[in-house]
Amino acid sequence: MSLTGSFAAALLHDVAVAPTFVRLPRLRTSAGGENGGDKPVFRFGRPRIRAYAASAGRGRASVAVASPLGRRKEGGSSARGCAALSPGSCSDLRQVSAGDFVVVNFYRFVHVENPEEEVAKHLAFLEDLDIHGRIYLNEQGINAQYSGPLADARSYFEWLREDDRFSDILVQISPALSGHAFPKLKVQFKPLVQVDGGIAHLPLLNPSMRATPLEPSEWNKRVEALSRSCDAFSGNVNSDCIILDLRNGYEWDIGHFHGAQRPEVDCFRSTSFGLSETEVNNSDPLADVDKEKTDVLMYCTGGIRCDVYSTILRKKGFKKLYTLKGGVSHYLENEGPVEWIGNLFVFDSRLSLPPASYNPRSTAQTCDLQHAIKKEKFAKCYLCGSVVQELRHRNCANLDCNLLFLCCSDCVSSFRGCCCSTCMTAPRLRPVLPGHQRYKKWHLYRDLEKQPS
Repeated sequence: MSLTGSFAAALLHDVAVAPTFVRLPRLRTSAGGENGGDKPVFRFGRPRIRAYAASAGRGRASVAVASPLGRRKEGGSSARGCAALSPGSCSDLRQVSAGDFVVVNFYRFVHVENPEEEVAKHLAFLEDLDIHGRIYLNEQGINAQYSGPLADARSYFEWLREDDRFSDILVQISPALSGHAFPKLKVQFKPLVQVDGGIAHLPLLNPSMRATPLEPSEWNKRVEALSRSCDAFSGNVNSDCIILDLRNGYEWDIGHFHGAQRPEVDCFRSTSFGLSETEVNNSDPLADVDKEKTDVLMYCTGGIRCDVYSTILRKKGFKKLYTLKGGVSHYLENEGPVEWIGNLFVFDSRLSLPPASYNPRSTAQTCDLQHAIKKEKFAKCYLCGSVVQELRHRNCANLDCNLLFLCCSDCVSSFRGCCCSTCMTAPRLRPVLPGHQRYKKWHLYRDLEKQPS
């Protein structure tokens, strides 16, 4: 199906246009974090804090230490720009209101002697802050994604930086579109990311076992050079350089780097690039490459999935491994959408962010969107294959399916918000939600009356 002018205009509007922004200070480097095992959820309500410890099962860690900052009222405005922050730049945030809501991401690999005690310390500090999100701690470090008013969000990572182990964490801040981007706060003792076989045995604390990080400018040069070659565009695995998208297939479907093959996985923990037993595997771009000579350029949203998976590949004999420092979010902030096609999928209620959310000066895509849309599944409705006008997923209305999928407006109506005809006859169907609305937590619909088949 060819792309009409109206579809092109709608898509360009979605990926390139953003409101006026207030620019926050920029740091030289930044990083976000994401957990490969979590799927987007949409829960709302007052903050609740949970802590889990391995020694106590699902017990609650209770700490009665008050924070110097009182709880702020929910609501308020959202930050109109994004930035990576350094310890010395925080005093330059005068342009942004303390009540503006932001989303913060960071991670750090470092040895934590007593992670259960660390969880308790974080709970103590966070108890009186208006923070929602996921903060995971274990013996290998921390992985955090959370939202809140700027003042509270900043208080937490500044407090964390006072600890020598976390003094150099790379913090990435992006705009929250409307209040909190997460339903509640969870502080847990658990793996920083989820992969088959776990990560406890991986040498994450050894920088030499992780991939070499590339600054956004260097990544840009390499991807541009690769995109000019026929090998990169055709996906020929005999190329001496390969771009490896370490996200999920549905993330690729709304945005990716030019030349990156779509991952055929829907959960990071199932990723198996470079682990194929056979030399020929169309779904594995690393199945038949020279492990000694091939440059493998890996990228993900904020960087942590690449760092973790690179240790797996290193143990498999891959020598020339590189990651995009700070992930796609840091790249878009510094380089704009050069060689990037579409939006960036994020694991919170926002789901999808255009490049201009990270770099307000980015007003147009530099890659050929029309050509990209003609290829594979990018920007296509999962049901009819037509071009979607909005690069944003929705969940299947069937409560017992809940699949995250792209869908055009016609199919939303025809299939009553479901991902297939089978789900249309399911016994527990949620109402079709219009626009950007998202379903709340599944238990709120659990007692729906059974629909006649």
